[in-house]
Amino acid sequence: MKFIISGKNIDVTPSLKDTIENKLGKLERYFTPETEIIVTLSVEKERQKIEVTIPVKGNIIRSEQTSNDMYVSIDLVEEVIERQLRKYKNKLVARNQGHPTAAVGGSNFKKEFFESEDENPHDEEIRIVRTKRFGIKPMYPEDACIQMELLGHSFFVFSNAETDEVNVVYKRKDGSFGLIEPEFD
Repeated sequence: MKFIISGKNIDVTPSLKDTIENKLGKLERYFTPETEIIVTLSVEKERQKIEVTIPVKGNIIRSEQTSNDMYVSIDLVEEVIERQLRKYKNKLVARNQGHPTAAVGGSNFKKEFFESEDENPHDEEIRIVRTKRFGIKPMYPEDACIQMELLGHSFFVFSNAETDEVNVVYKRKDGSFGLIEPEFD
């Protein structure tokens, strides 16, 4: 695996670099040698944040963790990436009707990734437990944010009055709002 490690408002010391490569290096048994792992460390006030992005064929495995100690953040991000990999593996196995090695060709994963046993594969199973239907009326993104706040939700689906497309507004961690617009290839 190829590590690309950078820092914002922090010097990436040899100790930090070694810790990252050792922790995330455990994932090496799953990935091909040319797989890139992009790691960005940043410090804002007392928050020590690590962002890890692993581009894999057609998808991105990504995690962002924040704590008061960069080494704790590194531990947390490694656990989340492992969990995401188990979910992704189950998805690939299901897609290939139980023949996981069919997915290996041209992907970033080694054959061992599919052959390794999970401790409890059903823990990470995605289950939809509720389906909700509601009417969508055209509104502007700002109005959708107000509606979302009134409902006490962290996101809101609406028909954008300007574009006639279904959009989503969401509340960001910093308290600001985001807008998701569809993009069709």
